Amino acid sequence: MASLPRSVQWRAGLLASSALVWLSIGALPAGAQGVSDAQIKALQAQIDKLQQTVKQLEAQQAHNAAETHAAKQAATHAEVKAEQARATAAQVPAQVANLPTKATATDGWYFRHKPGSALTFETPGGEITGYGNIDVSFDYGSKDVEPLTLNGATGPVGNFGWMPAISTNVSYFGLRGFQRIPHQDLNFVYQLEAGFEVSATPGTAENNSADHNTVNGALFNRNTFIGVASPAYGAIKIGKTTAPYANSTAAFNPFTGTWGDYEAIMGNTGGDLRDEFNTRLDHSVWYESPTMGGWQFNALLSPGQNRSLLSTNIAAGEVECTGGDTPQSGGNNPDACNDGAFGNAFSTNLSYTNGGFYATGAFEWHQAVNRQSDISAIYGVGSPGSSGCSTLASAASQAACQNLFNQDVADEWAAKFGALYKFSSTGTTVGAIVEYLQRDVPQDLQFQDERTRFGTWLFVSQEVTPVDSVHFGWAHAFPTPGDPGQHNDATLVTADGAGAYAPNANQADLVTAMWRHTLMPGLTWYNVASVIFNGPSAHYALGAQSSTGVSVDCHDASNTDGSYGPYVGAPGPACFTGTTIVGVATGLNYKF
Repeated sequence: MASLPRSVQWRAGLLASSALVWLSIGALPAGAQGVSDAQIKALQAQIDKLQQTVKQLEAQQAHNAAETHAAKQAATHAEVKAEQARATAAQVPAQVANLPTKATATDGWYFRHKPGSALTFETPGGEITGYGNIDVSFDYGSKDVEPLTLNGATGPVGNFGWMPAISTNVSYFGLRGFQRIPHQDLNFVYQLEAGFEVSATPGTAENNSADHNTVNGALFNRNTFIGVASPAYGAIKIGKTTAPYANSTAAFNPFTGTWGDYEAIMGNTGGDLRDEFNTRLDHSVWYESPTMGGWQFNALLSPGQNRSLLSTNIAAGEVECTGGDTPQSGGNNPDACNDGAFGNAFSTNLSYTNGGFYATGAFEWHQAVNRQSDISAIYGVGSPGSSGCSTLASAASQAACQNLFNQDVADEWAAKFGALYKFSSTGTTVGAIVEYLQRDVPQDLQFQDERTRFGTWLFVSQEVTPVDSVHFGWAHAFPTPGDPGQHNDATLVTADGAGAYAPNANQADLVTAMWRHTLMPGLTWYNVASVIFNGPSAHYALGAQSSTGVSVDCHDASNTDGSYGPYVGAPGPACFTGTTIVGVATGLNYKF
């Protein structure tokens, strides 16, 4: 009982002593006791009661001790958990989404989710937003190619029937944001954007028309810039971006990222997989005006950064020729930027918006565009700059070849006007574009000028249900003044009799249709069918460079065997003109 309270111990001891006395008395002879049996029994009852009380007190004391021990354990456990929480809190960065957590007790830094916006987060005096596009399709394409009969050569080589493919189309991820500049009506703005592949392995980009040293998926290979912006004065940005000329009519192109993309013809000066005036311009600076009374203006300048007056060098600070080719794309020896490289570039547009009406005029200029590889192809020689022309039979042919070669560096420019209207009552959008492309070459180069022409585009979009829409588009490329020719259409002979080129029957039509179904916000399923009807000397293709990962173009599967008519020694694969190219696709697109 040493563990019992003192008062309990005293009372229990007193009762025990009394009990012992009475028990002792009970042990005496009956006559000497002087105490009755009733008294003894009463005392015994008191002793029994005392023992019961002691047991109860001991049980209560044990229970209290257990509770005290448990409480101590709980307190110890709570202290351990608190210490662990303090350690964890010290390791976790202060940038916790959704909760404004201060980094220290003295600063006010925080990072929190902006209500109502899935990927926008607030920062002190600014915001940062994540965005992106994922597009993958199953494609099925075919092209008809007439047998090659020119100069007795055989071909084409390879499969021209229907071929299935899986394609990644215009997929990218980016971050954009702004920070307010203290005491100024200005924001610092920035954007970082990178393309990526879903169905293919990232690497340098090559196709039948051009080689590229750029890598899709490299940080940051798409529209990336920094700048300053003001709601009152507009924005000045520096970096790389899709030019205003291309951006100005993006709303006219519901087929972006599919085989029906209007870039197959619009802004494409030579056919094939090129898109000279639907391009991203590196090392650029540009201005974006605020909207004033519905009017908005953009202007961009891209310095050529090229030590060569003929644009034959790779621009300083870049990895390939301006215009998107490597030096060997032109097929010349030695290699040079001679297949569309240019120097300075300027791009601008002016637009007007009023309700469902939108109209824009745009202009873009490329300085000193080098097309000297066309002359090499016409005469079937190596680079005239490296004694190629001297291999021709006559002095007159050598002189003519060299003169044309020297002249085939010229400015190119494009202008277009477009207007569209969305009828809110019916969900119908109708739009059209008229475009003019020009290459400023002298008269004696007109015979091979395939860059100067008109082009038109007409589209209709119709909302059928809240989640379904259908789209129709038609582009037409008008004939050009001349054509340098391809492997099966170079049937005309130059004035000196030493070279071959093609008739200018290079008109073409693109017809496309698409049904798009919304599965959930941001996620759509689309089905598209497109066809290009090429004129006898035209070679436009489905899947321009900037739109799809898989294309259907004019080329066969030949190697560099030098057996294709006037293109003696030129690199394969060979391009065959006049083809009808068809493609169908079904795909998923997710924008966030």
